[in-house]
Amino acid sequence: MYFLLPLFTVIIWSGNSIVNILSTNVIAPETISFYRWFIALMTLTPFLIKPVWKKRHAIKPYLTKLAFLALLGMAINQSLAYFAAATTTATHMTLIFALVPLLSLIFSVPLLGISLTKKALIGAAISMTGLVYMLSHGKISNLLSEGINIGDTYMLIAASSYALYGVLLKRWRLPFNNWIALYVQMVFAVIILLPVLTYNGQVSLSSESLPLVLYAAIPTSILATWLWMQSIHHLGADKTSMFMNLLPVFTAIMATFILDEQLSSEQFIGGALVLAGVIMTQLKSKKPATKVVTNPS
Repeated sequence: MYFLLPLFTVIIWSGNSIVNILSTNVIAPETISFYRWFIALMTLTPFLIKPVWKKRHAIKPYLTKLAFLALLGMAINQSLAYFAAATTTATHMTLIFALVPLLSLIFSVPLLGISLTKKALIGAAISMTGLVYMLSHGKISNLLSEGINIGDTYMLIAASSYALYGVLLKRWRLPFNNWIALYVQMVFAVIILLPVLTYNGQVSLSSESLPLVLYAAIPTSILATWLWMQSIHHLGADKTSMFMNLLPVFTAIMATFILDEQLSSEQFIGGALVLAGVIMTQLKSKKPATKVVTNPS
């Protein structure tokens, strides 16, 4: 029954992709980006403030690294997703984000000292082919003449940012538990995003936007994180990470019923190639020489 842990996590993440799209008409990206982490931080404070204070001496040498992780994993990754939602689809967003394990593998070459195998390179080529096919709507000439949609570009940057986040988290091996690391990162994320919020000027939440912010803050930022940590504990990181490949599938199903998005043949073919290539690299990564684990915490 432990397989339900990552399964429910992916369902929550898929729901958050829908929230990204729904938020475009009711709340500014800068506003939901800030309040998501602010509310999550306030929710966790009663439970984590004492453990964080007790570990303050161990945390202090890592403050710069934690701030950079917050910038990558929370400020850049999550915020760009809200900006991207205005000009792309939920299905596109998650298909691009499905590249995270592959991008993690690429970043691991210089940062973790791993070497890419022939199978990993083939998988990368398949994924990139699928991505180009999907983003060009089946016509590569369109991509060359018109470029990539701005929303898809934002998601590529967001996926790269999150992949780098996961690799750095593994490289630095923080000497305290994931919840403490997550809490301190939330503090930095709120500090980083506060000027962005005030610059935008929209600092209040409406009755229409509040449920969307709460979903992003509680189920996505807290509950999904706990479920993913439990998944890694019971199933192992390799088996757990494989469930990320279901994210585009669940999102496409939700988007069809909730957003009336239609899955085009280009999305289906391109997405299938993206996932096939990613799965190929993940299966190979089980060997020590190429092992890469993306830790969503």
